[in-house]
Amino acid sequence: MRGGLSGPRVLLRRLREVMAEPISAQERLDKIVVTIAANMVAEVCSLYVLRADGVLELFATEGLNREAVHKASLRIGQGLVGLIAAEAAVLNLADAQEHPAFSYIPGTDEEAYHSFLGVPILRSGRTLGVLVVQNRVRKTYSEEEEEALQTTGMIIAEIIASGEVLGLAAAQQTVLDLNRPMHVPGVVLSDGVGLGHVVLHEPRVVVTNFIAEDPEQEVKRLTAAIANLRLSIDDMIDSGEVAHHGEHRDVLEAYRMFAYDRGWTRRMEEAIVRSGLSAEAAVERVQSDTRARMQRQTDPYLLERLHDFDDLTYRLLRELMGKEKSSELPDNAIVVARSMGAAELLDYDRSKLRGLVLEEGTTTSHVAIVARALSIPAVGQLANVVSLAENGDSIIIDGESGYVHLRPPADVEQAYVTKVRFRARRQERYRQLRFKAPVTLDGVRIALNTNAGLLFDLPHFDESGADGIGLFRTELQFMIAPTFPKLGQQAELYSKILDGATGRPVTFRTLDIGGDKVLPYLTRSVQEENPAMGWRAIRIGLDRTVILRTQVRALLKAAGGRELRVMFPMISTVDEFIKAKELVKGEQRFLEKHGHALPSSLKLGAMIEVPALLFELDELLSVVDFVSVGTNDLFQFMLAVDRGNAKVAQRFDPLAPSFLRALRTIARKSAEYGKPATLCGELGGTPLTAMALMAVGFRSMSMAATSVGPVKDMIRSVNLGELEALLAPALNRPDGPPIRKLLQDFAESRDIPLN
Repeated sequence: MRGGLSGPRVLLRRLREVMAEPISAQERLDKIVVTIAANMVAEVCSLYVLRADGVLELFATEGLNREAVHKASLRIGQGLVGLIAAEAAVLNLADAQEHPAFSYIPGTDEEAYHSFLGVPILRSGRTLGVLVVQNRVRKTYSEEEEEALQTTGMIIAEIIASGEVLGLAAAQQTVLDLNRPMHVPGVVLSDGVGLGHVVLHEPRVVVTNFIAEDPEQEVKRLTAAIANLRLSIDDMIDSGEVAHHGEHRDVLEAYRMFAYDRGWTRRMEEAIVRSGLSAEAAVERVQSDTRARMQRQTDPYLLERLHDFDDLTYRLLRELMGKEKSSELPDNAIVVARSMGAAELLDYDRSKLRGLVLEEGTTTSHVAIVARALSIPAVGQLANVVSLAENGDSIIIDGESGYVHLRPPADVEQAYVTKVRFRARRQERYRQLRFKAPVTLDGVRIALNTNAGLLFDLPHFDESGADGIGLFRTELQFMIAPTFPKLGQQAELYSKILDGATGRPVTFRTLDIGGDKVLPYLTRSVQEENPAMGWRAIRIGLDRTVILRTQVRALLKAAGGRELRVMFPMISTVDEFIKAKELVKGEQRFLEKHGHALPSSLKLGAMIEVPALLFELDELLSVVDFVSVGTNDLFQFMLAVDRGNAKVAQRFDPLAPSFLRALRTIARKSAEYGKPATLCGELGGTPLTAMALMAVGFRSMSMAATSVGPVKDMIRSVNLGELEALLAPALNRPDGPPIRKLLQDFAESRDIPLN
């Protein structure tokens, strides 16, 4: 390659000159391939751009038949160019025609060329095209030539992402343009419609200066930024809040290991010295290459580490560019993230938040449950949405259909404005039902309660017209607190909740942590292979009795002179409930001895979430005051379906006969013992599934506040006797139509509202 180590820098400067010329997009691409070919002494330089339909189209060439431009194309995975796009990997061949993936493209006249060097055009790990150079002579291109071509690909990636080449594709087929309107399907996590602008949970730092004027100075800048980054991570780990907490510290130590990785630093330094990149461009180049490789891994550990690597890279870029991460949320914000915990969602200003979009997430994940509690529309399982979106993009989230519209055209936006107005009218209908009883056409009263977890749930509870709070998730207070909440803080919250309920019943669930709800300040001695069935909920409470005693004492103090209902989660055996009950009695005696007012009435219940309790119902119902069915976990354990795993979470229908039979058994046994049975899982949250629960015997359900109106509307329109007569035989007919379809047809034939 001519010019020694200065070659890549000379090429970049010449490309910058081409970029500055006032010429058309096609003329610019034509000049770019000519410039690359001349600089690399290549007889051929070709640019393929990935179209929206997954086809790589020849957009410009020097050396091949120019009449093939916008005519020649390959699918991803087809030929050498398609292989590079599929694997996001460099291909350097002395004789391309001997490679098993070689595929001749008619009309290009490329059969005369043997040596082949192709690189993916990447942006944030996303493949936008392929850049190729070829020569007649059989030779392997040098590492320096590979580096130069990869660096050039970064420049071309920005041209494609800017939309400059939009409209050049054959037959007006839109290229894979990151600025075009997009209509992306996902899975509904929380109902509602939101219109606003994208706020990236981890915003991409945009690099504008790619070329190093002084490579030595750029290396110094990079070294200084890495030193500052490492220092900030050291300070974070050594701070008093996290220094002695095992699991949290382990995570941060792994994070620090990335920051001190010499291989990572070396690759960035080489990108500056060998390719003439600026420090920022070198960081982005290494991130893009690493992300492209890691995204094609199947190991969940490596995929999880990718989030750490991304965060580290963004921190380093902000360090280099002197930018602080802003926590200020603009009006009408829709947050877009790869994944998110419930506590992170609670950090955002609810008055400005209009929706949540996740690449991951399932309907029963805790961030989804919190989104529903806050009435925030949310859609999940949208692949690569973080790469597709930019801060400030207009966006519409449809929490009814599961679609997200990114950069929507004006007509789509207007249609959704109309839809929002229609939803507002429907909500007004539900508000009019607020003071009407949820009674079926044949006179059966169904109790409708709400699920809650924080003080700001109370206005929604009051507006819904619910009978009470059927599930107060006490762990949310713990999840958003930096340290373990003290007795007084807990008692203050519980007292305010009881005040806000204005005499209506509130059922508090004791701390349900573990599994996917981790408290960073709670030390765990062992790593768990299956945390959902490990040390969690009541198991922690009975092992660390100080935690459960403190919470129980706070509840008893808060409820002085009032009714208190407490239930224990994840009960696996009757003996566990008895031990928890004895602990409560002990705390009652302590408070009474010290002159504290006790609750006027105390009712203790168990959550039925573990299938083993189905075989101890007689023993359980003889010692509890009530039971509450947690369908999320019960369904997960009965069908061995990980509710947090998107690949299997949608695989089985909770309205399957086997699961409904189990629920029917619980409802019947509870009635036999005269013990109230409430269902507080997400299954009660839609009119259709609530119909099934009523038909198997449940007369009390708890759900998100926003679900009370639609479910009440259904209840007041249904004849429960007819519904029970329909469902009873269906539960014993495995060859019959699906229960869900049966209920849909029943509702349609009788004008029963299901939304």
